[in-house]
Amino acid sequence: MPKKKSRPVISEVMREEEQEPSTRRDLLIDLEKELKRPVVSFFTSFSYPVMIEDKDADMLEGILQKINLSNGLALMINSPGGDGLAAERIINLCRNYSKTGEYWAIVPGKAKSATTMICLGGSKIIMGPASELGPIDPQFTTHEQGTPKWFSVYNIVKSYEDLFKRAVKEKGNLEPYLQQLAKYDEREIKECKAALSLSEDIAIKTLASGMMK
Repeated sequence: MPKKKSRPVISEVMREEEQEPSTRRDLLIDLEKELKRPVVSFFTSFSYPVMIEDKDADMLEGILQKINLSNGLALMINSPGGDGLAAERIINLCRNYSKTGEYWAIVPGKAKSATTMICLGGSKIIMGPASELGPIDPQFTTHEQGTPKWFSVYNIVKSYEDLFKRAVKEKGNLEPYLQQLAKYDEREIKECKAALSLSEDIAIKTLASGMMK
């Protein structure tokens, strides 16, 4: 038999660096055999300010519609998070399309914020020594000098409230506090509080109807 032609090492390195599907296709096939259910891979970038949104739920639904899910499914997910309502949609899609009415979550790396909520919606979470879940509060994304930065919405609200309390108690010079408070928009703070409340409600409802049923 002719020898299988091997690719140059540099080609393999480049394929790994660019995260081409072929670098993990065989591993996913082996994983499906081990788990005895289809594995759906869903990754979003930690290097760019890309967050989970409704379009991701639409994309995932299109995939689930074409898979045999009679044995359920395993969702391999890696993401910094995103919109809480989009996360809730993904949870409902995975549950409703799965013929077993449930799904497993696999966390190979990081599943933060809304992604943690998606994991909580599963009947089982599979993690490794380096896997991470995170707080379920939403994230606020900004770009500073070309570098994406994620801020916890909880921390934004907490810092605003702490600063306001310190200003109220101050009996001397209020100017430093007023200058800092001017950087906050009260309407945005209210939106942040609403987002926090929504995330908490979704997480509690998801756990109550899933792993803690």
